[in-house]
Amino acid sequence: MSLSTLARLAGVGKATLSGLENGTRNPTLETLYAVTAQLGVPLTAVLSGPAETPTVRGAAVGATLLEVFSDTDATYELYRMRVSPGPAQLSPAHQSGVTEHVTVFSGVLRAGPVDAPLTAGPGGYLRWTSDVPHSYAAVGDEQVRASLLLRYPRR
Repeated sequence: MSLSTLARLAGVGKATLSGLENGTRNPTLETLYAVTAQLGVPLTAVLSGPAETPTVRGAAVGATLLEVFSDTDATYELYRMRVSPGPAQLSPAHQSGVTEHVTVFSGVLRAGPVDAPLTAGPGGYLRWTSDVPHSYAAVGDEQVRASLLLRYPRR
């Protein structure tokens, strides 16, 4: 796939992609998800090697990769996630069939498909198919602490 095609499909500027490819730009979480969705790969496919513990940040979400594991049907990414109070973070659609699973430990989280968000407080669990635009927002003034499990089905 050409750089121009990927930029157009992901909705990201060619200069931004070129900077990412050359290591001269630090992408946002939103940009990484937009690119990996078009490439059909999990987010961890474009992060640093396993010796590091990558943390990705977006407008409201900070997520630290804890583990990547696979079985015959899917690849999974497990993150420790924090969602800051304030504006919601919009995440672009992932490739077809990707699901997100969130367990909330503290705070109240509103997350899921943009047109049908779900809400959970401490001890609550949310699940949605994330092959549509989706968002994350802390409800109220408390930071949300949660785990996020992404399931990428094998093609």
